Amino acid sequence: MNAIKEIPIEARRTIFFQLYHSLFPSVAAYIAKRGGNFEQAKDIFQDALIIYHEKTNLRSLVIERDEAYIFGICKHLWSKYSKDNRSFTGLTNLDMEEKDEKSQLSEKKLLGLLLASGKKCMDLLKSFYYDKLSMEQIAETFGFSGTRSATVQKFKCLEKIRNTVKEKSLSYESFLE
Repeated sequence: MNAIKEIPIEARRTIFFQLYHSLFPSVAAYIAKRGGNFEQAKDIFQDALIIYHEKTNLRSLVIERDEAYIFGICKHLWSKYSKDNRSFTGLTNLDMEEKDEKSQLSEKKLLGLLLASGKKCMDLLKSFYYDKLSMEQIAETFGFSGTRSATVQKFKCLEKIRNTVKEKSLSYESFLE
């Protein structure tokens, strides 16, 4: 893919399409890892292709590794872009912190409901849902007479939580705030 100046226009177009298909996904991934989005990646990549075209065609520069050269241009352009727009990048991080706080509040609400059902229920539900124990194992661990008793007890624990939710008029959205 070297020496574009000697290549006819149609062949040059094919080379650019090949470069786009082979290189753009890695450039987009690079930019996404550094806080950019798809549109920014497209803009950076297209600017890099223009710079590449100018360097190889207009200045008759011969480049041995086209893809590495273009990727290097993209890295440089993204670095420059992100330095110029630091305040925007910082806001994205603040949004993530706010979401984390909201998620922690939701987890606390849910944990509060589970605790209201009692320690034994909490342990039983944890064993079933978190530890992935079978009903036979739960029956043994908690001293139930059989799997049927363990199943009934699990159902009663879930009913306690459902009733608490109904009493407090909570909905699914209450946990997503």
